[in-house]
Amino acid sequence: MSGPETRIDRRFKKLKAEGRAGLVTFMTAGDPDLETSAKILDGIALAGADLIELGVPFSDPMADGPAIQASSLRAIKAGMTLRKTLAMVAEFRKKDDDTPIILMGYYNPIYIYGVDQFLVDAKEAGVDGFIVVDLPPEEEQELCLPTIAAGLNFIYLTAPTTDDERLPRVVEHASGFIYFVSILGITGTRAANADDAAVHVKRIKSHSDLPVCVGFGIRTPEQAAEFAKIADGVVVGSALVDKVTANLGDDGTIGPNTVDDVLGLVRELAGGVRGAHTGRGDAS
Repeated sequence: MSGPETRIDRRFKKLKAEGRAGLVTFMTAGDPDLETSAKILDGIALAGADLIELGVPFSDPMADGPAIQASSLRAIKAGMTLRKTLAMVAEFRKKDDDTPIILMGYYNPIYIYGVDQFLVDAKEAGVDGFIVVDLPPEEEQELCLPTIAAGLNFIYLTAPTTDDERLPRVVEHASGFIYFVSILGITGTRAANADDAAVHVKRIKSHSDLPVCVGFGIRTPEQAAEFAKIADGVVVGSALVDKVTANLGDDGTIGPNTVDDVLGLVRELAGGVRGAHTGRGDAS
């Protein structure tokens, strides 16, 4: 089951033609507040992000580590909602109609919003796909299949524990790319190992033609460069969220260097990814 070509499809074609992996950055919508978050979003592609994961704040983000959990709670406290997240994407699209945006989060806010209306509003806002961590393939009728029918991408997570018996079921209706979680457990808690991940990326590619992005445990430009040699995309989240946290005062005030610090790290990570020679480019 496949739909029309999406921004995500086009971006990975472009990356393949350039012979390099992409940098996928994660940020929580509305963290530390809507204004600052919007400024980060506006600058993140110019700083070198090839795809953007925009986290939808949720009160119980069970797959996320302390840093992203805290960012989600900050965003909720600042008044961020799913509807405002879509509005944020719509504003971004007025300036950038090319960079893919993937909403990442949990099913509860979407269910409350109403799936049919959510898909209409998300597409209209300029969202390209979804990563919904608590909807396994067995629940594909809830959101995955309606998403594909709407012409958007639904990205599935795989893990080191996803064996060859399970993989075909996971990738059957995946679209856009496959997200390989390189460590077991929650985000931002341990460093990933590129050699271990390379084995799993190769295994995933034996089951699917989709690009494979690797995330969880990648924090530095050096690590990003290492993973860019083995995957089609490198996902960095907690390290960027930590930059926001580091700029907060003890009373929660937002430091004046927040946007610059986050975008500065994005530029460094992009340099690492773009400096890695993958040898995957087209002959042209």
